[in-house]
Amino acid sequence: MRAMILAAGRGERLRPLTDHTPKPLLPVAGKPLIEYHIERLAEAGGRDIVINLNHLADQIPAALGNGERWGVRLHYSWENQLPENLETAGGIRHALDLLSDPFLLVNGDIFTDYPLGDLLNTHLPPDTDFHLVLVPNPAHHPQGDFALESGKLIPRQDKEVTPTQCGTYAGIGLYRKALFAGLPPGRNALGSLLKDWISGGRGTGMLYPGRWIDVGTTERMALAETCASRYLIQNQ
Repeated sequence: MRAMILAAGRGERLRPLTDHTPKPLLPVAGKPLIEYHIERLAEAGGRDIVINLNHLADQIPAALGNGERWGVRLHYSWENQLPENLETAGGIRHALDLLSDPFLLVNGDIFTDYPLGDLLNTHLPPDTDFHLVLVPNPAHHPQGDFALESGKLIPRQDKEVTPTQCGTYAGIGLYRKALFAGLPPGRNALGSLLKDWISGGRGTGMLYPGRWIDVGTTERMALAETCASRYLIQNQ
């Protein structure tokens, strides 16, 4: 199975840090954020990783190379010459020829100890098109995204759902390529599509209670720095 790391975003909330450095290359405890994902995927047996590129696109391949140092093969999906920003689903559609079916998707701007090997070794049942990892709702997103009932994803807007049943999408999931193959080329957001797909009842999920940080602001980057420092000490 191939994995895709989303790395094309501008990182507006982290400016001016991202004016000259792509967000996935920002150092956390002395190491670019994206390297934590590559290391975990390599440790889990992943060998082919796709990374999409847009903002300051050349810097990421220059920093990471072909993946040889981690024992993986890095494949790059270039979006920087296109006329518009593709957003998440558009970026996935653009990279479909590089992906396996299904494929593992990871946001490049999160810090987590979630065991990615669990998804690399997951087989989607025939009646399931995607499987999402949810986390307990952080303070900056208290309402959550989706609910879970016996492993099935339920829209947060469902009248039977209470706020305590909802979790936040961790930016980690397993997807079938067919979900994106029918999209028109260009800009497509993943959030609205997920709501439609979940309403169709073909998505499953699980709640992960471990370490997870959306590194979207300088404050949360400082928190990731603290967590990463502890992680590196524990794994020396």
